[in-house]
Amino acid sequence: MSSTKHVAVIGGGILGVSTAVHLLRQGASVTLLTEQGLASEATGRSLSWLNSAGDRSTPYHQLRVAGVDRYRTLFAADPGREWLQFGGGLMWNAAGQSDATAARHAYEKSIGYDSKLLAPDEIASVTPGIDATAVPENAIFNPGEGWVSLPDLVNFLMEEFHHLGGRLVLNAGKVSVTVDGGASSGGRATGVETASGETYAADAVLVACGAATPAVVKPLGVEIPNGSPVSMLVVTKPVEHQVTAVMNTPRAAVRPNPGNTFALDHDWYEEHITEHADGSFTIPDDVVQELADESSKLIAGNPELKAASWKIGYKPIPGDGEPVFGELEQVPGCFVAFTHSGATLGLIAGELLSGEILTGEKHPMLSTFRPGRFS
Repeated sequence: MSSTKHVAVIGGGILGVSTAVHLLRQGASVTLLTEQGLASEATGRSLSWLNSAGDRSTPYHQLRVAGVDRYRTLFAADPGREWLQFGGGLMWNAAGQSDATAARHAYEKSIGYDSKLLAPDEIASVTPGIDATAVPENAIFNPGEGWVSLPDLVNFLMEEFHHLGGRLVLNAGKVSVTVDGGASSGGRATGVETASGETYAADAVLVACGAATPAVVKPLGVEIPNGSPVSMLVVTKPVEHQVTAVMNTPRAAVRPNPGNTFALDHDWYEEHITEHADGSFTIPDDVVQELADESSKLIAGNPELKAASWKIGYKPIPGDGEPVFGELEQVPGCFVAFTHSGATLGLIAGELLSGEILTGEKHPMLSTFRPGRFS
């Protein structure tokens, strides 16, 4: 390129930060704008299980496998990072659903995904720290899976962001995309405008605002269906344990977390969450403790788990469940990144999107995930 391309990135979560860093690595000039702080929304409350388990479309599976691969490269550079580990994934269904578990295992084997079907008494031989009495009939262990603490990863990437000369604008409020000729004009994206009216000119804009992404592009005449539910992530107080795998079970999803803590998640408690007029959320303390108690049952020795903190908000999920990546047909120069699997795809999506933004060449692995499919 004869001149430096300037890109404005809206969103301080993993997709925005990863893409910003990949752009800077390739010589672009980048302004990253956040509504509040970094990792203040979904990235700060993600279970962030790195996987492509279960049944999904082939292109989505291939992209997720590539996503896990990029984390493996990062892990190999320093296996001692306590915020990125590969201890596998363990899942089981409720009692009476052993056939469904076996069918999932058979499917995973059929596509070459590393999958082991285990009886409860076999679990200890492949992964430590699990209370096998919690497993009713059988379980699947996926040895190649891992987990990441996304706030730690964002901090790690931001060190490189600043080193490479990126510009960070924190607490910008609701940021909008500016378009040549005005919104819905069909003109090209020209930059962004903050809630207070500050403008930043750019050659291209990336909208990576999690569950708010459809609302940000709607004034541009672009409709992206939004299926984002309200969810919660609980982080426990430190407790001694030997667990290395991420567990996905009928009543709790549990992963190890830095500092001998656990991160807890599920969906059964969604009906107990109240959303208030100011956009905040609350949940009864006893419901949070119930999730902690359910999680304790999965861990050898059943240690008492107490919540140190919990965060509630919208979990980004496009209306059809598939990721949304790429340039808007209606607004050239404006790109979007909106997906349920922000953790698993965080590194690979930033890599592929930055290439598209800077070269204009569309990557084939993103071909089925274009926003134009909703037009």
